[in-house]
Amino acid sequence: MSDVGDEASENEDLRDNVGQRFGRLPATPDDREVTGRASREEVVDFFEERFGIEPAVFESFTFWEKGKGKIWIFADDMPSPIRIEGLGMTVLRTRQEHWKPTHSAVQRFGKHATKNVVDLSAEEAAQFARGNDQDVDWDGDWGYLIAAHQFAGEREPVGVGLYLYDELRSTVPKGNQEALSTL
Repeated sequence: MSDVGDEASENEDLRDNVGQRFGRLPATPDDREVTGRASREEVVDFFEERFGIEPAVFESFTFWEKGKGKIWIFADDMPSPIRIEGLGMTVLRTRQEHWKPTHSAVQRFGKHATKNVVDLSAEEAAQFARGNDQDVDWDGDWGYLIAAHQFAGEREPVGVGLYLYDELRSTVPKGNQEALSTL
């Protein structure tokens, strides 16, 4: 990890998106200096509008972009911009037609979701966790959903899935796929 601080070379414009540098998301779209960069307000609004996650859940976190549209969340603050390999965890992919929450974000914050959560049976959750697509009855929105299962009386997020044409597609990354017991 490199030293913390403003390490932008004199040749780099801080208003440019640089793939090897984290830049803090601006508070609002009106504060945007980097073309195409999401704002904190837009990210928080996305989670509230799509999943019903209250903005207060994200109050103590800062949001950062590294590369084009890879949004990270960090439970502290740092100077911006900063050149380091990682900062917190990836939370969202933007700069594409449909924003996609990450598997890690859904597992960390999905328990706060009040909408666009598909509740799976034990067998469906096990299939989903193994990375298998499956036909699922769902009468809600199409698109990215939080796949969840009741465990010990609590709704637990399994991961993020893509629901299209009566099929729930598992987007669980290969390195996170696992065999869950259905007992």
